[in-house]
Amino acid sequence: MLPIALTIAGSDPSGGAGVQADLKTFHQFGVYGEAVITLLTVQNTTRLERLECVPAELVMAQLRAVLEDMPPHAAKTGALGNREIVEGIAAAAAGFAFPLVVDPVMISKHGQPLISPDAVDAVRQLLIPRAFLICPNLAEAEALTGLPVHTVDDMRAAAERLCALGAKAALVKGGHLQESAVDVLFDGKNWREFVAPHFDTLHTHGTGCTHSAGIAAELARGASVESAVTRAKSYITQAIRSSPGLGHGAGPVNHHAPTGLKAGAR
Repeated sequence: MLPIALTIAGSDPSGGAGVQADLKTFHQFGVYGEAVITLLTVQNTTRLERLECVPAELVMAQLRAVLEDMPPHAAKTGALGNREIVEGIAAAAAGFAFPLVVDPVMISKHGQPLISPDAVDAVRQLLIPRAFLICPNLAEAEALTGLPVHTVDDMRAAAERLCALGAKAALVKGGHLQESAVDVLFDGKNWREFVAPHFDTLHTHGTGCTHSAGIAAELARGASVESAVTRAKSYITQAIRSSPGLGHGAGPVNHHAPTGLKAGAR
């Protein structure tokens, strides 16, 4: 059976982030992609002009329609917008028979909020305990744990705190570190660090979405969390390295980058 992955996230009409980036990534990893839209944005590579959350009831109706007909083998969340949506997704996730990757998207590449303050509390209290893996960047890890996160040691402390909050595993991403892009994975017992070069480029729009989508795709294919993170890290590194330079601002990464999968592999 063709693996299925689901994204529950916002829409980016420029195609670099959100469900558009997720679906491109799912396809590149050889899985069938489904999408539940949580919010609509008016944005491009230079600005985020407007954001409108989809009514929570409509978000949940989308999710029910997907689950009853083509349930995924793994799912991920992205920008969820408001507390009501977070509460609905968290309640539904209690019954998920598949792993959930929580990408706690909070700030757009343009520096504007994608989630309300009370929704951040809901992510911490309700959604993190449902996460098979949570994968925040440094700022998101700080917001969720209340800890300063500026160094690799800080990242380890944040990962431990996230697992203490209920996540089965935590991947704290260090793409904003100055020296190198070090990610720290903790599964409640074991540690693993993933190191990649730090690229001096403006074209990093959608990196978090693309990275977490790659992880979800690999989990849908039956990979272990460590294997999924390893392959997704390689993919996003190549995607940043070979970014096509589109747009007049922070352009998208290259979603056609190689995944390391053999043709036809399942």
